[in-house]
Amino acid sequence: MLLHYATGARYLLADKGYDANAIRKTLRQNGKVPVIPGRINRKRKIAYDKRRYKDRHLIENAFCRIKDFRRAATRYDKLARNFLSTIALAILVAFWI
Repeated sequence: MLLHYATGARYLLADKGYDANAIRKTLRQNGKVPVIPGRINRKRKIAYDKRRYKDRHLIENAFCRIKDFRRAATRYDKLARNFLSTIALAILVAFWI
């Protein structure tokens, strides 16, 4: 799930699609602070760190740059380790070179 990939993080930024009480509870139990805005149809408004949430665009921009590589965007690899290697190479090329 969501927590499997966020092992060293203190805050977890997500969009409104992840607005669920169960997700928030699980995050807090694991020592993470959810930075997830509430959906419009919520009866009780959710408080979240708006300043931190504004930095979410950096994450979205990173995924956009990775998807410029066709092999990573379409996931040609069958094995997870090969796909992870493809992502690592795409990140190396996109952000370092």
